[in-house]
Amino acid sequence: MKSLMVLLLLTISTVSAQSIDYNLKNGFIANGYDVVAYFNNKAIEGDNTYTASFDGAKYKFSTEENLKTFKKNPEKYIPEYGGYCAYAIGAKSDKVSINPKTFQIKDDKLYLFYNAWGTNTLDLWKKENENKLKDKADKNWQKIKFKK
Repeated sequence: MKSLMVLLLLTISTVSAQSIDYNLKNGFIANGYDVVAYFNNKAIEGDNTYTASFDGAKYKFSTEENLKTFKKNPEKYIPEYGGYCAYAIGAKSDKVSINPKTFQIKDDKLYLFYNAWGTNTLDLWKKENENKLKDKADKNWQKIKFKK
């Protein structure tokens, strides 16, 4: 019985020690772009002067004000699906990097998208029924969010 309890405690601590696989290209969420600025419909590169960490991921901000705003409610500004391309998560259950200038704010959530080599997945997201893709992405993310 004692060994069963030890095994159970090890399992619980291992599961809780897992963190989400955030897309940290260039060492930061959203490739170092300011996640607060997106909510003002702006894609602005962050400044090394204004940084913060939350849930094992690093963030950059373009202003001290945006940094303070983030610190008040960081969960609000975390991009959906760990900052990976929302379309790829929904359509293929695949973690794909993003173009930080291609984004959507919908229902007070930040979605980031791949946009290169003639493929803009934000356009595909909208064209292929973003509500259905979002539902699929939500389900797919639950299965892959801890896998590196």
